Amino acid sequence: MKKNNIILILVLLLLVSIITFREINREMAKKEGFQKAPELTGISGYFNTDEIKISDLKGKVVLVDFWTYSCINCIRTLPHLVEWDKKYRDMGLVIIGVHTPEFDFEKKPENVQDAIEKFGIEYVVVQDNDYGTWNAYSNRFWPHKYLIDSKGNIRYDHVGEGGYEETEKKIQELLMEIDKKAANVNVSKLEDKTPKVKTTSELYAGFGFALPRGQNIGNKEGLQPGKVISYRVEGDIKKDVIYLEGMWRNNEDNLRAQDNRSASVILGFTANSVNIVADSLNDKPLKVEVFINGEYIDELNAGSDVEFDGKRAYIVIDKPRLYNLFNGHYGTYLLKLRTDSKDFAFNAFTFG
Repeated sequence: MKKNNIILILVLLLLVSIITFREINREMAKKEGFQKAPELTGISGYFNTDEIKISDLKGKVVLVDFWTYSCINCIRTLPHLVEWDKKYRDMGLVIIGVHTPEFDFEKKPENVQDAIEKFGIEYVVVQDNDYGTWNAYSNRFWPHKYLIDSKGNIRYDHVGEGGYEETEKKIQELLMEIDKKAANVNVSKLEDKTPKVKTTSELYAGFGFALPRGQNIGNKEGLQPGKVISYRVEGDIKKDVIYLEGMWRNNEDNLRAQDNRSASVILGFTANSVNIVADSLNDKPLKVEVFINGEYIDELNAGSDVEFDGKRAYIVIDKPRLYNLFNGHYGTYLLKLRTDSKDFAFNAFTFG
């Protein structure tokens, strides 16, 4: 037999072996009820890494976390992810934060980079602006964690906040398949800040987000897509509904004040804490005054972003992000925000 024929036969045998091995792995995964992890798809940016693929991480345990930086539910999970990265990276854990934006400003790489630095994230983050990876995983939630074993199978997933001890134990279980040292690591004792009481639900400002969810503002004019409306409050204020005073433009993902006279947002809520996702659209810092039950908020109840000038309480909005307005005892309150800047825009309120 000629040498070239022998080489060709060997190459064919090798290809058959590779294909057979892959098919066996697929069948074993099906038999065990595992799903092969989809590849990262449509990624437009990489942070803390060069280009990366899940298929290049065989032999590692991979945690894929879908998040977006202004989401309070995501923000409350980040300390746990940062802790796991520090504890288990050297044992073979690779965390990939898939940043899939909810609002337009979250698509900007510089805003994502600012958030990565603010939250002390040193693990890999990829930018999924076009929802390619989100759709590949048939995902619908922020946050949503998927744990992938060393063979590339999804072995566990968790939607939303909480479940940190369970998730970490699963990380240890998968790591022990490649590194027995994980058995000797104690589970983290970081505080679980998932709300334990019933709060006002997340409220959206932009018509493209609010109306499909059955939300609307309390003013009789309601949200009117693309229009500038002069709003005033008439009659009783209902709880868990946004009200406006002054001139406002109805945008798809936010409401924007329209002149340099006073514009206000009024909201009755039930919670321990309140946050607003907001921006200054002229790239210049602006001040928004904060009132609770008709008075400037006091220091005992002020959120972490509230500043004071005597009794005057306000937040300084200088970039698009989540701002903490109120941290107090659980209860029902009336919040009012007032500004004289036409560059003030807000996307949503969230609660804790």
